[in-house]
Amino acid sequence: MAWVALSFFGLLSLGMPVGFVIGIAGLVGIASMGGGNFYAMVPERLFAGLDLFPFLAMPFFIFAGEIMNRSGITTNLVKLASVLVGWMRGGMAHSNMVASVLFAGITGSATADAAAFGNTLVPAMVKDGYTKRFACAVTAAGSIIGPTIPPSTLAILYGSIMGVSIAGLFAAGILPGLLIGAVGMLVIFLLRNVHDLPPAAKRPGARMIVLALKESFPAIILPVFILSSILLGFATPTEAAAIAVAYALFVGIVVYRTISVKDIYEMMVRTTRITGIVFLIIAAAAILGWWMAFNQIPQIIAEAFLSVSDNPSVIIGMLLLLLLFVGMFMDITATLIILAPVLVPLTNAIGMDPVHAGIVIILTLNISLMTPPVGACLFVLASVTKEPIESITRALWPFLLAQIAILVVVAYWEGLTLFIPRLLGF
Repeated sequence: MAWVALSFFGLLSLGMPVGFVIGIAGLVGIASMGGGNFYAMVPERLFAGLDLFPFLAMPFFIFAGEIMNRSGITTNLVKLASVLVGWMRGGMAHSNMVASVLFAGITGSATADAAAFGNTLVPAMVKDGYTKRFACAVTAAGSIIGPTIPPSTLAILYGSIMGVSIAGLFAAGILPGLLIGAVGMLVIFLLRNVHDLPPAAKRPGARMIVLALKESFPAIILPVFILSSILLGFATPTEAAAIAVAYALFVGIVVYRTISVKDIYEMMVRTTRITGIVFLIIAAAAILGWWMAFNQIPQIIAEAFLSVSDNPSVIIGMLLLLLLFVGMFMDITATLIILAPVLVPLTNAIGMDPVHAGIVIILTLNISLMTPPVGACLFVLASVTKEPIESITRALWPFLLAQIAILVVVAYWEGLTLFIPRLLGF
């Protein structure tokens, strides 16, 4: 066990891609099991880790998000958000947060949100009088709504690995995602004087609201269709994802007329790269997971936690601290794949509902996307806007603390998280 941990953290500290780190650590573990015939089973375990039908939904949702983003829908969503909340003091900051909620239902990706709004809204906010670090902080805080509100690729991943209803996880992510957006707007309101936010703009008329709704309608209807078809049982997540691609292509080519054949090729290449990275991590994790199961690591960790306390509230608090800490240093996809099979036996032992446990784990890891030193959204924004990560982080703390407060509420108030899933019969 010591050699596996040493190889894992040693290679990770050297900067090796996390998929290879996990795979090599798994091979070291197999060597400790006796090697020999176990090595012959490695190819089978690699493919078995990917042989899950719901995984097909991931590349489709990623591709649909790429199409909608490339079609220029971001601009229309920002216009709609500005019409809805732009008349408030600090209107562009509020618009940023609302646009993140709308954008989340299309891409399901935090880094896509950060990149899109880092290129568009951050420069616009700076031009309007906001400091760049505050504009980046607002964008980072809103970006984690993406993997929380469905369609969330993390929910698909978790549900596929752990055998939990993906539709149930989608439903459970709606309220937490909306709460993150609402608390983000509250923080902006409370900081209006601290950051000397621009004054309120004139309220838009009914004509402007109708026009903004008309322009953004093709984008808004997509997440509504995806959610309703899955939650009402008309389609599986994979089927809904495939239909979402067809719809996104129709909108980009026929409605907005901004997608060319070259664009489609480039988006397919990008989708393939993103999917390939995720699937490599999943396949490699199957080897490491095999070693963990052989050595009963999940059971050992569960017993260690329960030896400290058998109080569910204490155990949940320990889980949150562990996930937030690990998420500060590791890619969240790899963290989810490695830790979910380890921690779920523990959540089962304390009687957590599988859907509730899943959304708590997903939301905790999402928050780590905006925590240094390895927060992916921070790196994206720093790269796009040329603002130092340290500067963004200083402005981000109020949002981070508020979102951790939401996480605590979601973790300890099961009825809130499961309200919509239970309403829909999950």
